[in-house]
Amino acid sequence: MLVFVGGGSGALLRWLLGGLVPTPWGILAVNILGCLGMGLLAGWLGRSGGPEQARLLLGVGLLGGFTTMSAFALDTVTLWSRAPLTALAYAGLTIAGSLAGLAIGLTLAR
Repeated sequence: MLVFVGGGSGALLRWLLGGLVPTPWGILAVNILGCLGMGLLAGWLGRSGGPEQARLLLGVGLLGGFTTMSAFALDTVTLWSRAPLTALAYAGLTIAGSLAGLAIGLTLAR
């Protein structure tokens, strides 16, 4: 239920902010703000050992609904601390694979 409520709220916030700033700049603003929020949340949870409910409501739900870029950035930075080359591969494959997947989907739909 926490993920559901947070996710719906995040999606609504993304829609509202996206309406204020023209695309693609609105998406860029959402991604940067979402990553800032995820960094603040991950730092707070890591430092304080905050409740799991906060991670579910705010991290998975709110920020996940606001932008999946925040989860991607957190995964990449976390992976970087253990395996920098793997993190670079993950980031590159995620971006290239996402763009390719979209292009293939558009081509197939046409």
